[in-house]
Amino acid sequence: MHDLVSPAAPAASGKTHPLVARLMTELGYPRLADFEDLRRFINLPGAHCIFVPGDAARNLETPDAAVILPELRMTFQHAFDCAVADDAIEAKLREATRALKTPAFLFYRDGTFLGAIEKIRDWDDYMTRVTHILSVKG
Repeated sequence: MHDLVSPAAPAASGKTHPLVARLMTELGYPRLADFEDLRRFINLPGAHCIFVPGDAARNLETPDAAVILPELRMTFQHAFDCAVADDAIEAKLREATRALKTPAFLFYRDGTFLGAIEKIRDWDDYMTRVTHILSVKG
């Protein structure tokens, strides 16, 4: 993976939820601290998913999404790589993609935004939506 920023950066509540931190510390997902990090990451070859966790202290779905994302990646046989959006870019990133609810998974291919999945969904819904998003020609 691409280590862009230290995983220790805090969320809006002042603390990164342990399951979100695990994505970075154990699974090696980079934290995208600014729009330059984001640009570099999404312009790498292939498909990418940016996890926008939101504030886990206020959004009880955030830890669930942090568990679901690695499972989705495994289910889709690593068809996309993953990163975590830092709190510093979250609001503008959500506005730019019109994915206003968190937690959210934002999908890109070769620098082009493909689609988003907001909030927690049923597993079958994830299967349908991710399949559709990954089939979009960027």
